[in-house]
Amino acid sequence: MRRPLSALTALGTAAHHGFELRAGVGIVFEPFLGRRLAVALWSAVLANWLASARTGRHPRLLAHSNGAALGGALVHFVLWPWELRRGIPALTEAEGLTADQLPAYNAVLRCWIAAAALALAFETPRDGRAAAFSGMLMGEPLRRSARHHFRWAREQARREPGRWSPPLRLSAAGAAR
Repeated sequence: MRRPLSALTALGTAAHHGFELRAGVGIVFEPFLGRRLAVALWSAVLANWLASARTGRHPRLLAHSNGAALGGALVHFVLWPWELRRGIPALTEAEGLTADQLPAYNAVLRCWIAAAALALAFETPRDGRAAAFSGMLMGEPLRRSARHHFRWAREQARREPGRWSPPLRLSAAGAAR
């Protein structure tokens, strides 16, 4: 494994997407592509990311991906309320997740952020810094996409409550009143 921290960042991205999918809040890009296509897209992206990390090929693409992972993970702390717990940020609420799910979700986010930051610090080649920066700038479009995603998910929860998390169903019911 030539870029183990990049591989860890890819796995963190997979853990994040899997957690949200399993929690019933959907997956990134699902509002635009549908669930099956979004899962297929992320499966292909993550497989390529891991293959590149294993071989060390495409270092600028890895740098961009690691930057986008850091930006995407930090978006959660921009969108939802958080507090410091022993000096470490922790979400106190996240759209669609239950209070019981938040501790594990916070752990996923923290590991994902740490992996991405370490990958950027130790595995980004000098000629990959611009790519890493462009990846981090993806945080803003990802923030906008997330805002759209949760408006869409509330509407989906109203239409098909059995497929979505209880908090999304409740917020959809409240919005309908």
